[in-house]
Amino acid sequence: MTSYPTLLSPLDLGFTTLKNRVLMGSMHTGLEERGDWPRVAEFYAERARGGVGLIVTGGMAPNPEGGVYPGAAGLYTDQDIANHRVVTDRVHAEGGKIAMQILHAGRYAYGPDCVSASPIKSPISPFPPKELDEDGIQKQIADFATAAARAREAGYDGVEVMGSEGYFLNQFLVTHTNKREDRWGGSYENRMRLPIEVVKAVRAAVGPDFIIIYRLSMIDLVPNGSSFDEVVQLAKEIEKAGATIINTGIGWHEARVPTIATSVPRAAFTWVTKKLMGQVSLPIITSNRINHPDVAEEVLAGRAADMVSMARPFLADPDFVAKAAAGRAGDIAPCIACNQACLDHTFSGKISTCLVNPRACYETELRYDKTDSPKTIAVVGAGPAGLSSALVADERGHKVTLFDRAEQIGGQLNMAKKIPGKEEFIGLVDWYDRQVAASGIDLQLGKDVSVDDLDGFDEVIIATGVIPRDPGIEGQGSDKVLSYIDVLRHEVPVGDRVAIIGAGGIGFDVAEYLTQARDSPTENLEEWLAEWGVADPAQARGGLAPEGPKPEAPARHVTLMQRKAKALGKGLGKTTGWIHRATLKMKGVEMVGGVNYERITDEGLMVSTGEAREDPRMIKVDNIVLCAGQVSDRSLAEALEARGKAPHVIGGADVAAELDAKRAIDQGSRLAASL
Repeated sequence: MTSYPTLLSPLDLGFTTLKNRVLMGSMHTGLEERGDWPRVAEFYAERARGGVGLIVTGGMAPNPEGGVYPGAAGLYTDQDIANHRVVTDRVHAEGGKIAMQILHAGRYAYGPDCVSASPIKSPISPFPPKELDEDGIQKQIADFATAAARAREAGYDGVEVMGSEGYFLNQFLVTHTNKREDRWGGSYENRMRLPIEVVKAVRAAVGPDFIIIYRLSMIDLVPNGSSFDEVVQLAKEIEKAGATIINTGIGWHEARVPTIATSVPRAAFTWVTKKLMGQVSLPIITSNRINHPDVAEEVLAGRAADMVSMARPFLADPDFVAKAAAGRAGDIAPCIACNQACLDHTFSGKISTCLVNPRACYETELRYDKTDSPKTIAVVGAGPAGLSSALVADERGHKVTLFDRAEQIGGQLNMAKKIPGKEEFIGLVDWYDRQVAASGIDLQLGKDVSVDDLDGFDEVIIATGVIPRDPGIEGQGSDKVLSYIDVLRHEVPVGDRVAIIGAGGIGFDVAEYLTQARDSPTENLEEWLAEWGVADPAQARGGLAPEGPKPEAPARHVTLMQRKAKALGKGLGKTTGWIHRATLKMKGVEMVGGVNYERITDEGLMVSTGEAREDPRMIKVDNIVLCAGQVSDRSLAEALEARGKAPHVIGGADVAAELDAKRAIDQGSRLAASL
């Protein structure tokens, strides 16, 4: 008897059957653009082998002007078809099914040839689009159909027509971006004409026995977005046009509401999909922040959808479905929705991967093969770098001893998990705990390791992390002064008025921690929706509450400061930094750049401005929290080197970057794979 009877039940589409209700949602990895098709094939094949019901590829452009950037992958030539056949053959050999997403970026395309309904530049691209004329629109429809026909020729089981997230088809649907007065604009019947004609043309091109998924924006989260009546009207017409399945899209990329970041509650938008259930006879997929089989089963059993889409969880663990089916849900490596190695990489032109699983998209390069020469390996430090190296080394057959001076594993992850909106880190630390317990690793906690303790090991890995940097401010020995470790790890009481020195990632985290008055809204969907101003799209067009965001009052007055004379938070994650800045703004946090820290007194913190140290002023506070960076803790490594040893130094002990778990886990895994 399975714990997930609905999730693992088949879905009959008439001409074909999906073996379960799990869709691996589309993610742009950057692999196709590299032209290494065996590598692309292995990425998807590993997920097919892991049991997912249907895979959807990253978006493939139907034509050059529709690519997300110049040179973006598409399916234009016979050679392209042959390349994609390498992928589909591998997926089918593993018993999987795969659909190709057709993505036309419209005004989101990062290039001068972009096109759209009207010549209105998007806020996320510097290029204003060209307004399409009638012939231009007909060309786009034909190009969608041609791309679908080529996908079928390349061996795909279906296509997904991307009609949400503010891309091309979505841009025709709403008056926010469609100012036309011809038959493609004006009334909603005219504005929805393009997606309907695209689906009709695609169905005509591929025949009846081919999956067509239409990804429909069910809540736009932008001004003048669709009403829910319009969403239902479009869904019914898409069904008539020949779609097989309707998938849920949530929010435009330019929306000022987070939709997939870790601070978004799990399954936060499934209630929107549920509103469409029963309005059409097609199966409906729901999406966004579903990262555990328990959550997925609850969503499906509650009739919020017929199928669930999970994208990033298949970066974290390609065996997600197989582990759930085998009763091993606790062994699924958790997606923490951090975006650091996936979306942040995509929007920086890098190959996507995963903070939790560095093998994602590197399956052919980063291999954890069994060793022919087992070694004894000491790993000092059970933070993310040490844990990853210890687990990979153990998996490969080495005999590993893992030391940490603390009484629990996790290192600085144990501070991160206390930040409101970062509750997923709790699950990550728990997962590491289970993996270590199930491994052959000899775990020794509460152990302050000396050089002598490391005698006799074949290899020594130093992952001792970082210690806070001393900012050298006059008076910092005052009782008013706390470090971020005092606040987050030791939970030292903090007064009502606080100054935070240092506005990097840790400074922002501490500010969020100190301003949160009650339980995190990430744990309470109703509060989270109110905080971000999300409303029922049946009552408010686009799902934006007329009264706007309604955050809870802050617990404290916080002043966040940095020495650099630039906007605070510029170094935060590319796709999540704006969320942290907006959150602190809603909490009334005062953000000040370009300050000099003159001295700390009984009153508070004296600061000045600029190189000339102008405008000296006293910031009266109860406490000052130091978040002024870190330095590597290399004392043990240096002691070993002084004895003529050559330890491997990884993670923060190697480079003192702010709680950079992505780099630490990648470095630890790659080192262990090489030993």
